[in-house]
Amino acid sequence: MIRPLVSILIPAYNAEQWISESLRSAITQTWEPKEIIVVDDGSTDGTLEVLGRFACDQLTVVSQKNQGAAAARNNALSLSKGDYIQYLDADDVIAPDKIAKQMEALGQCPSKRTLLSSSWGKFVYRYHRTSFVPTALWCDLSPAEWLIRKMQNNVYMQTSTWLVSRELAEAAGPWDTRLLGDDDGEYFCRVLLASDGVRFVPEAKVYYREAGVGSLSYIGLSDRKMDAQMHSLEMHIRYLRSLEDSPRARQACVSYLQSWMRFFHPNRPDLVKKAKDMAASLGQELPIPKLSWRLTLFAAIFGWRRAKRAHYLVVRFRWFAMRCWDRFLLQFESRKMRETL
Repeated sequence: MIRPLVSILIPAYNAEQWISESLRSAITQTWEPKEIIVVDDGSTDGTLEVLGRFACDQLTVVSQKNQGAAAARNNALSLSKGDYIQYLDADDVIAPDKIAKQMEALGQCPSKRTLLSSSWGKFVYRYHRTSFVPTALWCDLSPAEWLIRKMQNNVYMQTSTWLVSRELAEAAGPWDTRLLGDDDGEYFCRVLLASDGVRFVPEAKVYYREAGVGSLSYIGLSDRKMDAQMHSLEMHIRYLRSLEDSPRARQACVSYLQSWMRFFHPNRPDLVKKAKDMAASLGQELPIPKLSWRLTLFAAIFGWRRAKRAHYLVVRFRWFAMRCWDRFLLQFESRKMRETL
């Protein structure tokens, strides 16, 4: 029996520091046959030089001018030949048997409409210390139930957890290049809608490197990212209601809007009003989120814009300190290991 070809697609932009770990985890996948396609999205660092060290028959590297991760994934997909698609970000790592475990779960008579997901956990520098924390999405689910749980609890599955058949990828269409963040959330909603359900494979594992305030998904004070996030929220609500428009589904939609209100209030009253109007169309009222007393006090003295900026700087400092500490621990552990050899 001919085994399906799996295409591992990696968008890369200024990933010199991380991409060797990511690419090594793709090359060492136990599933065969496989192909690996890396699309360099106009990197200005040494990403291409690092990729050159991994030259092999299974690896294809192409370059494009900087257009964003979604455009790079679309390019990689157009070049791929696989029966199944594995997306992998250039700073993340997948376990050696991740794809094999998911393909085994399909059994002898796989349905091309089954969407496969896996366990995942977060790390910064030390992926061997990754903690895997289950959520309401860590089980087999129908498309409607999956979306309701995601939106009600504001949880998600990381991009690399999915294994998608080409049939599903073609049915979903291309990644939306207009979205600056949550492009994966919106894309996999469309994949989900074309599927007959999600099969969760707990033995398959993904290690997600947290980028904190430096990630594309972090909204911060960016108006463009706020606008893009609102577009994604609208799409999520439309997708869920196309599957189910029950009171429970509507409540999940309102809960999802409420989860994101704190990013819009008070800087973007236009988006706050839009969210409230959307909630009203669902038959509910959307309250203004309560802010911490510190932020409220600071805003009363210096204004909301300065208060939000100060909050953003505090978050950046905390994240910087955490990264420095984790990197120090990695260097310390590596030195201790060398001393014991």
